[in-house]
Amino acid sequence: MTVKIPALDRLLAGGFPPGQQGDVWLVGAGPGAVDLLTVRALRLIEKAEVVVCDRLVGPDILALIPPTALNIDVGKTPGFHGMKQSQINQLLVDLARAGRQVIRLKGGDPFIFGRGGEEMQWLQQAGVTCHIVPGITAATGCAAATGIPLTHRDMAQSVRFITGHGRDGKPQLDWESLRDARQTLVFYMGLTWCEALSEQMIRHGRDAHTPVAIIERGTRHDQRTHITRLDRLAQTVAERQPQSPGLLIVGDVVRLYRNGADHAATSTFTPSASKASIDA
Repeated sequence: MTVKIPALDRLLAGGFPPGQQGDVWLVGAGPGAVDLLTVRALRLIEKAEVVVCDRLVGPDILALIPPTALNIDVGKTPGFHGMKQSQINQLLVDLARAGRQVIRLKGGDPFIFGRGGEEMQWLQQAGVTCHIVPGITAATGCAAATGIPLTHRDMAQSVRFITGHGRDGKPQLDWESLRDARQTLVFYMGLTWCEALSEQMIRHGRDAHTPVAIIERGTRHDQRTHITRLDRLAQTVAERQPQSPGLLIVGDVVRLYRNGADHAATSTFTPSASKASIDA
């Protein structure tokens, strides 16, 4: 069951005897599809006592949590944070000190834009044992689900994972370093600031006709993919209204999407109901 924040006092009050401290497991839940969980993550979730979960964890994965476990939802939505990161950090410490074995369940991989590093540091400083369970990050999951390779000998010799949302909101990036056409760019949390992202990249030398894939709810049964160009990115987002979680892939490798779409329709792990829309 999902526990609201006021119920935490009752949860923590039922702790174990002093000295019997619990551990915290930072677990990557992958990009959304339940069968993209690692075996280790699956085993931990199925035996969970307390789960502290993010908004980006897929519903099919949440359904694996035992009904006897306490599921504390600390998810953040754009413009609304039910708990600040510092509060989440301290919550993990308090739960462990109360003798709980805690699963901190995160979408994707904990160490790629999941604030897992911050939480690990906080736990270590508090003397709480922290275990890391990696997950398939959204970039590789969404690329596989759409048949878009992130690197290709003829198109892209490198790939960069970039957050599209800065600490204070609008991204502050080294725009000059993003101009190389041989480099694939993957933006996490980039939908809100897509207009600024495209304008700055074009201004600093990225070709305006560079193809862009907008992938929403990647690897899930309701995945949708929109193909556009860098100079039409903001217009496409305004017209199609893609929903979070969403990912942007920028680069010539996106030109291979049409072939990938045919493959996706027959893939065993890619949602067969995926919809695609193409901006010529």
